[in-house]
Amino acid sequence: MTATKTNERPGTRAQIKYVRSSAYKVREVLNLIRTKSYADATDILVFSERRISDTVQKCLDSAAANAGNNDSIPSEELFVSACYADEGPTLKRWRPRARGRATRIRKRTCHITIILGRYTPEELDSMREQALLKGSGSQQSASESRRRRVEKSKDTNVDEVMEDPADSEDVLIEETDQENVETPIEEISDVESKETDSETEPFGSGSANALEDGSAPSSDYIVKAKISTKIYHPEESSFYGRTKADVWFTSAEAAETAGFRLPNSMQKKSDDSEETKEESEMEQSDDNNDEENE
Repeated sequence: MTATKTNERPGTRAQIKYVRSSAYKVREVLNLIRTKSYADATDILVFSERRISDTVQKCLDSAAANAGNNDSIPSEELFVSACYADEGPTLKRWRPRARGRATRIRKRTCHITIILGRYTPEELDSMREQALLKGSGSQQSASESRRRRVEKSKDTNVDEVMEDPADSEDVLIEETDQENVETPIEEISDVESKETDSETEPFGSGSANALEDGSAPSSDYIVKAKISTKIYHPEESSFYGRTKADVWFTSAEAAETAGFRLPNSMQKKSDDSEETKEESEMEQSDDNNDEENE
């Protein structure tokens, strides 16, 4: 009695032809998934580092889809009964070498074939028993596990609805009583006044928050300020038109009391102006003394 050939084994098959890879490289991957279940073979191919494993994965998924659509076999009952790669036509190219010679480049191709068989009921029972002993539910189908989760969630929702509504109302009443604790009217007014003051004058008197576009809330506020840098810009500052204000002040004194400072360029100018004023005052005093002596 002769054994069945590999390409004549019963089962659902899928084939990919003219794959641009050598048959040797494909056989290295096919040897890993031969006689494995569909789930195990998928896991092996997903974590394989070889580039051709993606093409083998597509062929395996196509065979499983053929089994499900044509033979109505779930993927949990399938295993790789046979897989092989045949050599295809070789594309010949040439590469120039030294002394006017040329060497041949062989671009290999192959045909991948995967045949999926079906486990017997006895094999399925033994596999399920082993899975229960190991405590893993990997043999369960995804649709079955999802159906169980949906049923469990529905049962919990029904149990919550069937609870006594009077108990839930009592709990709500107790929570509202705890929240609605009476507070003195004076404390409430003080808190509200503090909140309004902090919103209207964030940095003391003479300050106000800028509007959304950075403009001043009224014409009384003429000094811009940035909170991130703690710098204020009066109208004579060169950065006044380019700065989007976070806070506005009525005067430079209000900004300085709030902890803001002038830009470095304006500080130097102010120091120079003070020195020139002092020098001019000294010259005037000297001139007056000279006139008195005369």
